Amino acid sequence: MKKILVLGGSGFVGRHLCEKLARASCRITVPTRRAANASAVQPLPGLTVLTADLFDDTQLRELVNGHDAVVNLVAILHGTEAAFERAHVTLPQKIAQACLAYGVKRLVHVSALGAELDGPSMYQRSKARGEAVLLAAGLDLTALRPSVIFGDGDRFLTLFAKLQQLAPLVPLAGASTRFQPVWVEDVAQAIANCLLGAPHLASSATVGQRYDLCGPDVMTLAELVRFAGAASGINGGRGRPVLPLPDALGRLQASLMRLMPGEPLLSQDNLDSMKVDNVCDGHLPGLAALGIAPAALSAVAPSYLSSATELDRFRRSAGRSSGH
Repeated sequence: MKKILVLGGSGFVGRHLCEKLARASCRITVPTRRAANASAVQPLPGLTVLTADLFDDTQLRELVNGHDAVVNLVAILHGTEAAFERAHVTLPQKIAQACLAYGVKRLVHVSALGAELDGPSMYQRSKARGEAVLLAAGLDLTALRPSVIFGDGDRFLTLFAKLQQLAPLVPLAGASTRFQPVWVEDVAQAIANCLLGAPHLASSATVGQRYDLCGPDVMTLAELVRFAGAASGINGGRGRPVLPLPDALGRLQASLMRLMPGEPLLSQDNLDSMKVDNVCDGHLPGLAALGIAPAALSAVAPSYLSSATELDRFRRSAGRSSGH
């Protein structure tokens, strides 16, 4: 498994995965709609960035051809039913067809913890349908199902920390929902181990398996927000107070956020996902089965959260001093 096509390789998990594959002397191809999106991985040795449309059958087949394995990291968190279907079901169908057309059997697909056909959200249901499509395709498939992923550059804990720089308190929908966050480096290493193997783990042993990926810490969303504030040193290391919102107010908050420019911070579908806890229940093997001891939040997050908020404070101070 030395020639690997990484779909979504310019994203958060993809950047960490490409670094690990490059260190293992793999030849990596990362397709993207715009080459500028892949600037973070482009300098890696053995990595080629190609401009392509993954939903174009011809282009996708040309990308797959000649590779030993494919990794699918493509996902969206917000959108309509049609958008989720396109990203999470139609694209996996196209990937499977392209792999079968050129005899590329090995596929590692990153799904999501809580992906169920009867799940409460469009996101969860579409992720489950995508898994089902690939399981039925006859490929050498490994499906990884991470909980919410944290790490330097995330849009999770970092976002909570930055919000607390701006607001005296945090109104929070889904405050009691439990999560089991997993470090991005552990997720990337899990993918690499599935492709390349690890001590006491043959890569072939992961074929046909599904793994739930979780860290060691189970925390409610409110606890995670408080942790992000404290780890960032906000309010003297105490963070801001959290104000749990009842469901009706949470949905109103999500509706208002839809009116703001850019990708929403919270959607109605996100709230639907938070109707169920996002924790590993032990029914599927986890990181330990892939030879990985998961990192704790407290061992990783404070270093990058404090750096991110310090940088923000510096930027705001510089802007004020320059009259902007």
